[in-house]
Amino acid sequence: MIDFRSDTVTKPSKEMLDAMFSAPVGDDVFMEDPTVNELEQFAADYFGMEASIYCSSGTQTNQIAINIHVDQGGEVITNEDSHVYKYEGGGIARNSGASVRLIRGNRGRLTLEDVEQWINPDDVHFPVTQLVSLEDTSNRGGGAIYDFEEIKRISEFCRKSRLPIHLDGARLMNAMIENKIDLKEYASQFDSISLCLSKGLGAPVGSLLIGKKDFIKQARRVRKVFGGGMRQAGIIAAGGLYALKNNVERLKEDHLHARALETELSSLNWVKEVVPVDTNIVVAILNDTSKRDVIINKLAEMDVKVMAFGPGMIRFVTHLDISSTDIDETLECLRKISV
Repeated sequence: MIDFRSDTVTKPSKEMLDAMFSAPVGDDVFMEDPTVNELEQFAADYFGMEASIYCSSGTQTNQIAINIHVDQGGEVITNEDSHVYKYEGGGIARNSGASVRLIRGNRGRLTLEDVEQWINPDDVHFPVTQLVSLEDTSNRGGGAIYDFEEIKRISEFCRKSRLPIHLDGARLMNAMIENKIDLKEYASQFDSISLCLSKGLGAPVGSLLIGKKDFIKQARRVRKVFGGGMRQAGIIAAGGLYALKNNVERLKEDHLHARALETELSSLNWVKEVVPVDTNIVVAILNDTSKRDVIINKLAEMDVKVMAFGPGMIRFVTHLDISSTDIDETLECLRKISV
């Protein structure tokens, strides 16, 4: 089975498993797990930030950050298709009692002008604007990458406005491989960054929340309240550490594979258009929206798994368990489909 449903379906390599099985462990709630501590320090240094904390998922790291940045009744500015709003179970409302200002933007991205016009006035009728949350790359935007100059403009405005800025960087390393921006300069634009280790980087479990020491100290308390304290977590943290040290550069392969899919899909008469491919996500928009599930099922019959991505849309995500041979086989399968 060739599985394009998500880059979360990856399995640990033998080398990663070896690192996990041999990892020294301790009680992480007591901050005594040496492997977790090494991962957290490595990540902080890697991004040029003061500290980080290892959590079970990107949803948890995002929700912890929002909970710290925003008071009950405050408001978060974000894109209407952002993961923090659309795919985290209403967590902003449930966990933090906050409201959300949703902005349409462009392929999941915001501009400075988008942010500026939705800062609420100092008026009792409105919630207090307390956080700007960006997502890079944008999942719903088909893996779209932010223009770094736009990020700097938004960041400068937030600094002047004393407004925290958070990054959902679930697939941040995919963006970094493409835009070649210095990672520490990029990270310096944000007050907090969430980085997923279990997507394109290939670790089995976990995400990191990165920021200043005082912020991460608060995050450790919130993680505990959210039930996220782990004990001998070094076994899984070792997978994340291996991923950061070994699996970043190879993301280029995933992007090449995604562009091969883009080219083939664009040539098919049942595809209306393909969302421009920036990284490892390929979204095909169909001519006949009613044929979406038919196409998904036909691919499944040929041992190719893809995912519905909305009305008349199908998503392919490339990752480290998709080989060049898998891509060639998938292209042949796509050519066989007629609807």
